[in-house]
Amino acid sequence: MSLTEGVPLLIVAAAIIALVVMVVWGKVHPLLAFVLVSAAAAFGLGMPAADVPGAIRKGMGDILGALTIVIVAGAMLGKLVAESGAAQRIASALVASCGPGRMAWAMAATGLVVGIPLFFGVGFVLLVPIIFAVITAAGLPLVVVGLPALAAMSVAHGLLPPHPAPTGLVATFHASMGLTLLYGLVVSVPAIIIGGPLFSRFLAGIQAKPLPGLIADPKPEAELPGLVVSVVTALLPAVLLVVSAAASVVVTEDSPLAGLVTFAADPDVVMIVSLLFAAWTLGIARGKPLSAVMHIYAAAILDVASILLVIAGSGAFKEVIVSTGVDDRIAVVLETLPLDPLVLGWLVAAAIRVCVGSATIAGLTAASIIAPLVVGGDVNPNLMVLAIGAGSIFCSHVNDGAFWMFKEYFNVSVVDTLKSWTLMESIVAVVALGGVLVLAQVV
Repeated sequence: MSLTEGVPLLIVAAAIIALVVMVVWGKVHPLLAFVLVSAAAAFGLGMPAADVPGAIRKGMGDILGALTIVIVAGAMLGKLVAESGAAQRIASALVASCGPGRMAWAMAATGLVVGIPLFFGVGFVLLVPIIFAVITAAGLPLVVVGLPALAAMSVAHGLLPPHPAPTGLVATFHASMGLTLLYGLVVSVPAIIIGGPLFSRFLAGIQAKPLPGLIADPKPEAELPGLVVSVVTALLPAVLLVVSAAASVVVTEDSPLAGLVTFAADPDVVMIVSLLFAAWTLGIARGKPLSAVMHIYAAAILDVASILLVIAGSGAFKEVIVSTGVDDRIAVVLETLPLDPLVLGWLVAAAIRVCVGSATIAGLTAASIIAPLVVGGDVNPNLMVLAIGAGSIFCSHVNDGAFWMFKEYFNVSVVDTLKSWTLMESIVAVVALGGVLVLAQVV
């Protein structure tokens, strides 16, 4: 590659470095940082000035058009699952069935079940106080028992739709939402087991004493929805996505049912159906007026508004790279590297994660770089979603808000947070990559 041919790649690299500096050091909102960096990169790559605003708008519109319903509906569903007491019911049932000796495993299962519909930040705020109450009542070590739940929620956040980054990656790589979720569940389980209950056994020496105000008062038993209703409602999107993906494989394109299956398999349709089902089972059927359910849904929009803006900004950056043709040059360079594309995707996401802190930004930015390999190569797009998603949760440290949430909620030192939270995030990221590589030999 000549010096002239390498200039566009240097411009893209400089744009990513500028993005990191603006977000981490300058504390610029990621949306504004993405737009400014995208515009600067477009000029540097020779895009006509008149075309730059249109490219940015197109990139933002394309990605939001594909993701808005899924992400917003997912946030609404998760909020209702938590606010209605369904999350507490699931947690209590799992703890009661496992007993004190297997409490860490119960917490891991709770984190996964509740973590699928509940976004990580929302889940942390709403579920962790309930976990504290359960663990405190049982007199068990908080970090040992509580960390597995967070490991499960973190893995769900990085790997499983309808969470923002994996959902965005599915759209970018034109992957199947259902297959990605199915493969993601296969990969997630060993990552959660190793990074959660097994790893947390070595953390018994960490003393955590949460502040009294961070321990929630559990709702009375009579106010909680039934266990079956709670589990079915929380997991309905995952079930529908997996079933529709299986149906898409079985039903041929010339079948009279093909159109109906395609409609039912659409992620937007799945999420809307799940949302309406939840409004009935966790709201109206339990005597809650529709206006109260809608109030919860409206509050959920506020939880994800900033996430949607970040995703929109990443779409602008991707569009600039594609419109200027740099994506083809990136593909040529990456294909020459002596690395498995899945490992390469993981490494790019992990590097950005360490620099930026945000798993969502890391995943979506890595997608812009890796996309040419997926579009023009033989890489399984569903597995690339998972590989990048795994890299995006690697090594959470002091530039990640979740790091400080763990430290403050569990009331532990920075050193102990690094020993527990940071190491756990690194373990699940590496194990998940291993699972992806094994799965790549099968599918």
